[in-house]
Amino acid sequence: MSNFSEIINQDKPVLVDFFAEWCGPCKMMSPILKEVKDTLGDTVSIIKIDVDKNQPIAAKYQVRGVPTLILFKSGKQVWRQSGVVQKKDLVSIVNNNRGI
Repeated sequence: MSNFSEIINQDKPVLVDFFAEWCGPCKMMSPILKEVKDTLGDTVSIIKIDVDKNQPIAAKYQVRGVPTLILFKSGKQVWRQSGVVQKKDLVSIVNNNRGI
């Protein structure tokens, strides 16, 4: 995860899913994120961060619960929410932040 800052500093939005293997709601997010990626294609990058294996990154962004989704644009956090978020909401949020 040493290139995390490179990834979130892209011009296009980067949606980061902070999750844990043992988390039930996190498992519900995987197919939703796949649908978001299928809908938005290359206009967004979506990455998953296992909080148990990447504790320094989770701590840096004060991730206290999982799943936590954070949208970055050019390295800046532009949106954040904990819990399961539905596809239509995520697509709308990403689309609203593409032009920032």
